[in-house]
Amino acid sequence: MAANGSTLVVLAAMVGNGAIAITKFAAASYTGSSAMLSEAIHSLVDTGNQALLLYGLKRARKPADEAHPFGYGMEIYFWAFVVAILLFSIGAGVSIYEGIHKIQEPTTVRNPTINYIVLGLALCFEGAAWWVAFKEFGKTKRRSFINQIRMSKDPTVVTVLFEDSAAMLGLVIAGGGIFLAQWLEMPVLDGAASVLIGIMLAGVATILAYECKGLLIGEATYPETRESIRALASSPVEVLHLNELRTLHLGPEHVLVTLSLDFQDGIDSQTVERTVADIEQAIKAQHADVSRVYIEAKSFRDHLNNQSAAT
Repeated sequence: MAANGSTLVVLAAMVGNGAIAITKFAAASYTGSSAMLSEAIHSLVDTGNQALLLYGLKRARKPADEAHPFGYGMEIYFWAFVVAILLFSIGAGVSIYEGIHKIQEPTTVRNPTINYIVLGLALCFEGAAWWVAFKEFGKTKRRSFINQIRMSKDPTVVTVLFEDSAAMLGLVIAGGGIFLAQWLEMPVLDGAASVLIGIMLAGVATILAYECKGLLIGEATYPETRESIRALASSPVEVLHLNELRTLHLGPEHVLVTLSLDFQDGIDSQTVERTVADIEQAIKAQHADVSRVYIEAKSFRDHLNNQSAAT
């Protein structure tokens, strides 16, 4: 997924959420709705989160240096994890706290029509931001939607998708809570809606944190990419056996590839060097996200001996 596409998705979400947050806070202040206040806090947290993601994207583009020879691409994984923590601690925590307070001391929502108008407009804005993220995500969709979410290496678009999906569901919950509180004359339901929004945010944050954890500790590239690299590395006649293939995502668009190859006996060093160069060129030509390739020449027997010694 292109970095420019990720930046566009995050910018669209940040601008939309910033405008929505201001509108929700005004409506919550005027009507006294706990559910609307929770939604305003949710949008404010989302706006801050997207600012952090933009900062992470900027940091991830820094070139490699002596201190970080493989670059800064994994910074975006760290900042996406921070976003998940903030969504859990602030978004969910404040919503649940506010909801419990409203349940203990229920007050009637004043002029709920304003809330409905604000919620309807917010749903349109959130839906537009969600659609931008969904279209960008669909450009690299290689498998079912759920599996692609689980295996995605770009946490920025996935985070925006999850946050906007949670935001739209939260708007429905808030609207339902306000309506039922008014219709049944049970103001406590407004607070219950706020608690439910907080629980939902906690669940979304937990899922995001779990997905970011895998990227932070290191994930291999997609299975089909590994199979393609395996075929490219094994294709030259000079290669007798592919001993080992390992890949690691150093960022959404930066993959490290290491190969251990058993070359034919009797070939000279120049032939080995030329074959190694050809394999590296073929891999990078077919997979634009592969930024570094390291190839080790080792006999299959020595490879097995080393594996046995390691275990």
